[in-house]
Amino acid sequence: MAAGKYSFIIEQGATTNFQINWNDESGSAVDLSGYQARMQIRPGVESSDVFLSLSSSLKSDNTGINLSGSNFITPLASGSIGVYISAASSSALNFGEAFYDIELVKGNEVTRLLEGKVKLSKNVTR
Repeated sequence: MAAGKYSFIIEQGATTNFQINWNDESGSAVDLSGYQARMQIRPGVESSDVFLSLSSSLKSDNTGINLSGSNFITPLASGSIGVYISAASSSALNFGEAFYDIELVKGNEVTRLLEGKVKLSKNVTR
């Protein structure tokens, strides 16, 4: 299965919080039990620089990828994946447009679930 395409905007200094739902070919939710998630935002696909790295090991401000949805309580069997970037984490970003992908890992199996571009809308009020 090829990665889905989705582009989004991070508003610098604001919280970014969205949810994606992973369904199999038959439309049934994928049970996320045993999975780990990872995501990187880079200036280019081939770049070694990383603007932001997220994983299912959430940072102290909850920045990361939550396999219990964006509300942090959805059952793993729902296939709900929450992407959360705190206001503090987005404040530290400084780019115009970049690329990202999200991978789900279980054992030796890696699924590139989503990919696309991300734009940073810079804030004025600080």
